[in-house]
Amino acid sequence: MADAGVLINLIHVNALHLLERLARFEFVVVEHVVQEIIRPDQAAALAHAMQQGWIRRESLDRPDGLEAFADLLRVVDRGEAASLAWAASENAAIACDDRRACREATARLGAGNILTTPGLLLVAIREDLLTVDEADAMKTTLETRRFTMPFRSFRELL
Repeated sequence: MADAGVLINLIHVNALHLLERLARFEFVVVEHVVQEIIRPDQAAALAHAMQQGWIRRESLDRPDGLEAFADLLRVVDRGEAASLAWAASENAAIACDDRRACREATARLGAGNILTTPGLLLVAIREDLLTVDEADAMKTTLETRRFTMPFRSFRELL
């Protein structure tokens, strides 16, 4: 399950294709998140990723998911609430970067079920899908988009 922030970060660095290649994960997006991605270029990139099968589109329609969604709307935005509610109802992990949403995800799913943008890039490095230099270049690009990571280089994390 991925929220809009992680998807937009990957779109900014032209890396949505990594989602297909990260073999141990299956990425899902709920309708609420699709609706949050409103810039035409970003919406087109997401649509392409879904058409290619890199990301599967799902609906939040289970009663327990809808109940959790209503509860989560009090603390996070719609896309994050829908993503987290779907992940909780499906016993799935979530990819998110928003601090509030990550705190809620930790409480509901456990700390081991959260993947951030830096974490996702780190997994890609470890699976030889990215070099450290490529990931550091993405980090630099994301910093121009006001997404900062609390380290200088992915080398520090290896």
